[in-house]
Amino acid sequence: MSEEGSLDVKPNVSSNLTPAQRALIEKNRLRALEIRRAKLMPHPYAKVDKSAAEKTVIRSKSTKVVDTGGGFLLEEVDDGNLFSDNVEIVKEPGPILPPDCPICEDCQKEFSDSWLLKSFDHSVCDGCRDNEEKHALITRTDAKTEYLLKDCDIDKRMPTLKFIVRKNPHNPRWGDMKLYLHLQIEKRALEVWGSEEALLEEKEARDEKRNASKVKKYNKQLKALRMSVRSSLYDRTSAAAHTHSFGAESYNEDDDTYTRTCTTCKFIDTFEKM
Repeated sequence: MSEEGSLDVKPNVSSNLTPAQRALIEKNRLRALEIRRAKLMPHPYAKVDKSAAEKTVIRSKSTKVVDTGGGFLLEEVDDGNLFSDNVEIVKEPGPILPPDCPICEDCQKEFSDSWLLKSFDHSVCDGCRDNEEKHALITRTDAKTEYLLKDCDIDKRMPTLKFIVRKNPHNPRWGDMKLYLHLQIEKRALEVWGSEEALLEEKEARDEKRNASKVKKYNKQLKALRMSVRSSLYDRTSAAAHTHSFGAESYNEDDDTYTRTCTTCKFIDTFEKM
């Protein structure tokens, strides 16, 4: 046995072998030693247990999440990679530096940054901000109802109105609310309807149409209720068109009158003859 832990096999070479045959035998012997040495040496790239790897993958409906083992989960995209190249990174703009600082519409002073400017592109500094009245917010639903605006008036008409997203205070599971600046909603309503008087006229016309529809629906339901509850009234009305069919006349000597009875409804008719 050699020092490398492999058997040094020496072939029994006959004296009648040619030099080419001896060279081939030596080549095969060296190749066999290399194969044996490779089997005894530990392989640096061990096979990965696929079942163990699958245990780190968490499937939830149509998404696949991989447990990194570092305390957080990564969502696996369709191409099998844990990271997507199309991730949009939103960078918050920094404050505006002089001499490009905007001027506040209320105090006419320059300022570098404010919440109204960042959220709604409204040039008012934080010192002049009035959350209760002048710079109050309005929900998207109230804006559409109060000012008769459509989705295209808010989203498509240029310039598009900016908004902020907040949780619904009544029930967080109802979805997030879109809050707009009340001043900008009023300005957009004037652009759509032309004037405040035209907006009021349209609201009154819609209210009248809505009330007329409610009255019509109420009368229809009331008529159906009367027909179902007081059906006997309609039966008597239909019975008013009945034509009597009288039988034979009978003479009453005491009153000197004649009587006859309807054969259908048993109505008794009393009359005199001249």
